[in-house]
Amino acid sequence: MHTSPEAFLARLVRHAVERPAGIALEDVHHRVTFAELPGEIETRRRRLHATDARRIALALDNGIDWALWDLALLQDERVAVPVPAFFSDAQRRHLVDAAGLDAWIGPGGEAHGFRRSSDPAIATRRVVSPPALHPGTTRITFTSGTSSSPKGVCLDATAPLTVATSIAEVVAPLAIERHLAMLPLSTLLENIGGLYVPLWLGAGTCLPGVATLGWQGASGFAPHQALAAIEAFRPHSLILVPQLLQALVDLTPRAPADLRFVAVGGARVAPTLLDRTRRGGWPVFEGYGLSECASVVCLNRPGEPARGVGRPLPHAEVRVDKEGEVWVRGATQLGYLGEPTPASSWHASGDLGHWAGDALVLKGRRREVFITAYGRNVDPQWVEGELCARPDIAQALVHGEALPTNRALLVPASPEVDDARLADTVAEVNAGLPDYARIHEWRRCAPFTPHNHQLTANGRLRRDVILAAHGDWLSVPTDIPQGGVLS
Repeated sequence: MHTSPEAFLARLVRHAVERPAGIALEDVHHRVTFAELPGEIETRRRRLHATDARRIALALDNGIDWALWDLALLQDERVAVPVPAFFSDAQRRHLVDAAGLDAWIGPGGEAHGFRRSSDPAIATRRVVSPPALHPGTTRITFTSGTSSSPKGVCLDATAPLTVATSIAEVVAPLAIERHLAMLPLSTLLENIGGLYVPLWLGAGTCLPGVATLGWQGASGFAPHQALAAIEAFRPHSLILVPQLLQALVDLTPRAPADLRFVAVGGARVAPTLLDRTRRGGWPVFEGYGLSECASVVCLNRPGEPARGVGRPLPHAEVRVDKEGEVWVRGATQLGYLGEPTPASSWHASGDLGHWAGDALVLKGRRREVFITAYGRNVDPQWVEGELCARPDIAQALVHGEALPTNRALLVPASPEVDDARLADTVAEVNAGLPDYARIHEWRRCAPFTPHNHQLTANGRLRRDVILAAHGDWLSVPTDIPQGGVLS
């Protein structure tokens, strides 16, 4: 199955005829109906044409304007490059140069050589010899790799829409009418699942600015504000990363009444957190995806028992090789920016997994699983998830490669959490773990954030960066006896 931009836009036109007064997009100030939507997209398409913009950075906050520019870029199949708000100036400069951008929509472009054009919303710059792109590229999503230079994933126009319609097929029985975008739209997962999926279904997307949702810079999150937004917009669906889900469930164990579908992904979700959400009636469905595969690959289904990260979506083929690595085909990338085209249509994910019937169960990342000095394999995400499922711990990194004892960096949930409480929490978690996975030494540390390059937009730890910053303690063997917990 493949979904073209023409099919997607024709669907929007059909909605405009069949439900003209239906709300397609809204934020705290404005609404756009399905009847108005095609005209709004066309207006922006003409503005892009007038400036002759070819490769465009989209650097706006969440809102109707972000959505309309994105849809206009999609209609014209120009190259859209969403810019994460947490990117540093150096990372933005890398993004501009690597993609050969000639236009910028949103604040901040002047710092990278863009100047006012005939259109007040579109800044431009002259690019004499833009870098070559993989043929068919219409979107470049920059992922936070293990260095300060993000990696560009090139996608064609069909891949994100194919994933969107695949997800729509799964959630259609829930009759979702309103989605609240809780993640930045520059995140591919929210762009596809929170904008394209609702629009395909004829549902509305609520797009308040990220500050309204409780985001405080790159590292802070105020769950009370997020809950207030959920109560104000009364969405039927949300997409959350595990940290956001944890914060909301800690605040309100019982699910808001209107929710029908909460997708959670981007990083491993602790089983204890999933158990808590289900006891509280939260309709949480864990999924799995990769930017290189246009986001979502597998998803647990409504009405089915939860198993691992669920079955592959209708568009996706998934196999697990003899070494346990997960491979994916269907809606995959054209290639990395500046690198050769992949030789195979199958993408090696780097994730380890196995099948539970027809559902995929993940077992960690190939390059993240560590082997202790006693030869035991440990998936750090498993242990980290159990630590972060406790209310006193906001973030954790676990390391034990070639060490006799496992170590953890712990970020307390608040300054009021003292070392004694952290020690008690670690002891409680250890009680539920096998001996080889237990934490024997730990230290408090500052938060892992996108700004310090220690966290991706999806909430994944950038382990190489953290290990480099804390390697003097994490990786050096000591004579601490087995079972000693240090602060």
